[in-house]
Amino acid sequence: MADDDKKPKIDLKARLGKKTVSGVGASIPPPMMSPGASIPAPPFAPSRAPQPAGFEPEPVRIVEPQAIKIEMGEEVVEAQKKARSKWLMVALGTAFVGGLLGYVLGGRVEANRSFTNAAAGAGILVEDIDKANAEIEKLSAVLKKAKLALGDGRYPEAEINEFGALNIPFDASYLAGKGTGLMGAEINRMLVKFSSDAESANEVKDKLKRVLGGNKEAIVGLFAEKEAPKVHWSVIVGNSPNGPIASMQPIPTPFLVSSKEAGFAWPKEIEVADGAKKVKIERYTKGEPTGSSPLLIPVDPASQASVCSSDTLTAISREFTNLDALLQGDKSDPTNEKAGLIDSGTKLVEKLKGVGG
Repeated sequence: MADDDKKPKIDLKARLGKKTVSGVGASIPPPMMSPGASIPAPPFAPSRAPQPAGFEPEPVRIVEPQAIKIEMGEEVVEAQKKARSKWLMVALGTAFVGGLLGYVLGGRVEANRSFTNAAAGAGILVEDIDKANAEIEKLSAVLKKAKLALGDGRYPEAEINEFGALNIPFDASYLAGKGTGLMGAEINRMLVKFSSDAESANEVKDKLKRVLGGNKEAIVGLFAEKEAPKVHWSVIVGNSPNGPIASMQPIPTPFLVSSKEAGFAWPKEIEVADGAKKVKIERYTKGEPTGSSPLLIPVDPASQASVCSSDTLTAISREFTNLDALLQGDKSDPTNEKAGLIDSGTKLVEKLKGVGG
């Protein structure tokens, strides 16, 4: 009992802030809380049995919710798979259509940009070809004057100088970056041919200039011989098992066919080349042309041109013909006429002006 008297008594009424009331009176304020005092339980809270000092309440256990496993039948699983597949196909289809529209619209924008560039490129080509056509016309006029000069027996000195100053300013490099791929097959074919023919015309013009300039002395000599022809060739008559036979022999030092000078006569003997050495051969005058010693017979230069044309004149004539065909075209064969730079340049400009129109 002595121990019980020593234990502190707990006044529940004091903790609850209540006192015995004998009658109706003024409300009694709650007691003041002293430091360290316990917080009173709220009114109407369930009462708890008093706990001895040093007692620790049992921790509250929180019950975790258990996972609920739902078993679905095969029909439900299959239906879900079909639904997912359907929505996946719809999503993919929508994405594909959107991408296709973007590609088509983007392609149209790019095509319009390229078409605009092709039209701009065509405009630049028109300017370039107009400049080339002007030079082609000049070159054609100079070529015509050079031919007339040669036909009149005059060396075309002035025309050769003009050839050097002329050049058709057009080649394949002028087609780069002009959008020619969108100008159509016909325009592309015409552009390629025009650039190729322009380059060839420049090359032939330069070659003709070299031939004329490098053979000035020979050309002047040929013209001079129209008034005073010279003997350049001879024949030597020899024997063969079947009878006399002649062989051609060039004369290193040509001599005049005729002259009004007093005492003029053909040489009695002519020095010709015999391998590495030179020998003198007598000129045939009368009698038997064959014998123990060969005799030389001069060839009339008037007949020489029809048999042995001059290499110089042949080369000049060939280059004149080639350049004229490039500029004027070749209509010698009606079934296979070839247009020249003058005509093709004019038609090409007309075609290019229609690009983008």
